[in-house]
Amino acid sequence: CVLKVKSELVCFLIHILVQFNMCIFAAWVHGDPRKVIYPTDSYGQFCGQKDTLNENKTILFYFNILKCASPVVLINLQCPTTQLCVSKCPDRFATYIDVQASYRYKPDQWNYFRQFCKPGFNNPRKSVAQVLRDEDCPSMIIPSRPFLKRCFPDFSTKNGVLTVANQTTFKDGRGKTRNVTDLREAANGINNVLDARSVGMKIFEDYAISWYWILIGLFIAMIVSLLFLVLLRFTAGVLFWIFIFGVIGIIGYGIWHCYWEYDHLKGIPGSDLTVYDIGFQTDFRVYLQLRQTWLAFMIMLCVVEVIIILMLIFLRNRIRIAIALLKEGSRAIGYIMSTLFYPIVTFILIAICISYWAVTAVFLATSGEPVYKVMANQTLCKYANLTCDPETFNTTNVSKLCPGAQCTFAFYGGESLYHKYIFIFQLANAFVFLWLVNFAIALGQCTLAGAFASYYWASRKPADIPLWPLFSSFGRAIRYHTGSLAFGALILAIVQLIRVILEYLDHKLKAFYVLKTVHEFCNSFTRFLLCCLKCCFWCLEKFLKFINRNAYIMIAIYGKNFCTSAKEAFFLLMRNVVRVAVLDKVTDFLLFLGKILVAGGVGVLAFFFFTQRIPVFAQEAPTLNYYWVPLLTVIIGSYLVAHGFFSVYAMCVDTLFLCFCEDLERNDGSTAKPYFMSASLHRILGKKELSPKKAVG
Repeated sequence: CVLKVKSELVCFLIHILVQFNMCIFAAWVHGDPRKVIYPTDSYGQFCGQKDTLNENKTILFYFNILKCASPVVLINLQCPTTQLCVSKCPDRFATYIDVQASYRYKPDQWNYFRQFCKPGFNNPRKSVAQVLRDEDCPSMIIPSRPFLKRCFPDFSTKNGVLTVANQTTFKDGRGKTRNVTDLREAANGINNVLDARSVGMKIFEDYAISWYWILIGLFIAMIVSLLFLVLLRFTAGVLFWIFIFGVIGIIGYGIWHCYWEYDHLKGIPGSDLTVYDIGFQTDFRVYLQLRQTWLAFMIMLCVVEVIIILMLIFLRNRIRIAIALLKEGSRAIGYIMSTLFYPIVTFILIAICISYWAVTAVFLATSGEPVYKVMANQTLCKYANLTCDPETFNTTNVSKLCPGAQCTFAFYGGESLYHKYIFIFQLANAFVFLWLVNFAIALGQCTLAGAFASYYWASRKPADIPLWPLFSSFGRAIRYHTGSLAFGALILAIVQLIRVILEYLDHKLKAFYVLKTVHEFCNSFTRFLLCCLKCCFWCLEKFLKFINRNAYIMIAIYGKNFCTSAKEAFFLLMRNVVRVAVLDKVTDFLLFLGKILVAGGVGVLAFFFFTQRIPVFAQEAPTLNYYWVPLLTVIIGSYLVAHGFFSVYAMCVDTLFLCFCEDLERNDGSTAKPYFMSASLHRILGKKELSPKKAVG
């Protein structure tokens, strides 16, 4: 067993080291995140890069933005026009023809226009046709403003008319006067993005003003969550039975109402027709005019009512055990309060995993080399869109056969062996990410289980609870159980990776579904097969999470390896399957009720505060653009805070339940084998007195 645990740990560490080395030599050596941060000009140079000629030129300028379909094309793809890095966007209308004709007596205009030409170009005597053919300068410039580090036309709407700098027409520099509506497709997308940026700025302002009050709201949520958990030892049974009897009462009222409607429709013409007689109707109110409908509703509600009552009668003892375990869990957390803050450790570990995965993924995605292609003005140029080398391009005959053709930067990629396997590297990176995240979660579950198990198996509570049980349990998990936790996380990570691959395949195959490149039967069969596989692996993942959670509890209790602990936990739960079902549903209900209570209560308080409806704090409430920004933040944050605290409570209840089942099977309440359960659980089992306990050896 020890050798197996050590082998699992060694395998885990070796895989992490291999992945780390792969990321260093594959991603971090070849990758360059600047390809994501900075725009790239037609020469493959970054705009705004330090220690280069473009250091002070942080914005990308497009010679002819009319060739670009939309801002999405501008950002994600390469627009088929020359692109240069500039220090600022143009702020006026101008054409090269006009500027070139007046450069002698208006040199300021020439000097201004020249900053949007290719670097080093200063030959106003060159013919306009040759300049435009070689794309030394743009044929026109229009008022623009920088967005996403790119120059976009300064669109605005005046009296419902689309304008650029209050003008509806402009000269394109090629002898034509064009309407601003020619840019409508790009304008629509840009205006939407700019509107989103305006909303984003207002949201940022709201956060800047209200962050202090948001933190106060989250602190209140933390206090309310703590109080709810502490009070569960007194209110768990009351809350559950109030809910149960409330459901019974509501269903009972529904039965009475159905009978009343059934009796009220008696004698009304057409009410005795059957559903079969009237067939299918889009207006479902028609069915409410039939006595048969209300009779069916009444029968269904009666069946549900009878089932609930019978379950309460036959499962009353197990429900009492579940409620007693919930109260015991609240008592255990009261003695080991430090466990409530352990989710912070798990959050930090997962945040580190996410950061490492994201950085590595960016480096892998940007590890391509610049690829250059021939860009020609003539549509019949046979060399158009072919790859080229900018260093040797001028020595070829392409420019002669295709006048004005240029070798410009297209995208980042490559045809080497390394670039062909970037996708495999991304999968490996995702796999290690899933493995590490599941390991962090497993470490937290095992640590909490060990702390709560030490509470349950203490002969005298709380006197015999070890000092610092949480830290002791964390040390044991790291020192003795790392291999078992890594093995359990590995199994779960493999299933999750398969689910990721299935989702990727489904996304890729949608193109074939739309294009109908294969037979319709094959499309249907493929969709059905993928759907079945995704469903099966989703169920398998849920099952493995359940098994792993209970296996980690058994590991924390007995210190056995993962496989043995998983087997013992599974069969122990199967021998108590009814108790498991009852406890699971009762716990889920109470914790869900607690989350809604915390998030809803704090949300209502935040609503009245941010809308200045609390007279005492009306002067303190900040003035906001959107009051729902901090309100939603407080509600979602409160729910997450409550979820963090209640996840500890759920782990406590599950641990105590497995300890309880083990206690029942291994002990009989005698002096030689006393029970370690609490007095309340002992009374529910029918024992009058607790036998003297002895400490666990």
